[in-house]
Amino acid sequence: MGVRFLVLGDSLAFGTGAASPQDTLGARLTRALRQAGHDVELQVLAVPGATSLDLAAQVRRVTGPVDLALLVVGANDLTRQVPPAQAAAALGHAVGELGERGATVLVVPTPDLSSVAWVPPAFRAVVAGICDQLRARQTLAAESAGAVVAPVAPELSRRFSADPSLFSADRFHPSSAGYALVAEALAPWLIELAGRRAQDAA
Repeated sequence: MGVRFLVLGDSLAFGTGAASPQDTLGARLTRALRQAGHDVELQVLAVPGATSLDLAAQVRRVTGPVDLALLVVGANDLTRQVPPAQAAAALGHAVGELGERGATVLVVPTPDLSSVAWVPPAFRAVVAGICDQLRARQTLAAESAGAVVAPVAPELSRRFSADPSLFSADRFHPSSAGYALVAEALAPWLIELAGRRAQDAA
């Protein structure tokens, strides 16, 4: 049975900064799922610049049933100062809508933006704390709506802080190498969720 895999969210979900379409997060995770034995059909509805408030419009563009959905969102909620409670509620609503369509949902909440080059060292602790607060709200809202949340932000932040080559030329989005690292962190979560669905369907 094929896995209909949907990717929603912001520029990280879209793949901004990757050198080629094959290097984007969706493409890399699709390959990982296929290597794990799943027949995968990928649909990317993510939009660069999207906040959590834009997820509803992305969900409305979904055609047909969905098996597995990945939501990557949060960075633009911070940079555009979306109130955390409002952002978390919008994320939870999107998760609920996808669940009603039959999807198993994996959420990747806001990254730790303190690792970004334009954040002055004196402010990095403050930025990290703000990211932590939004991530906690996102996690509660997403899990309450039935999603699984991948707690990969702290480890990825350490890796990105230590290796500038993981950023693309804009020093904000990941490079192809950065997307490879993110995909490596997320693949086990998606493979496990796809495996659970296959077992339940058997």
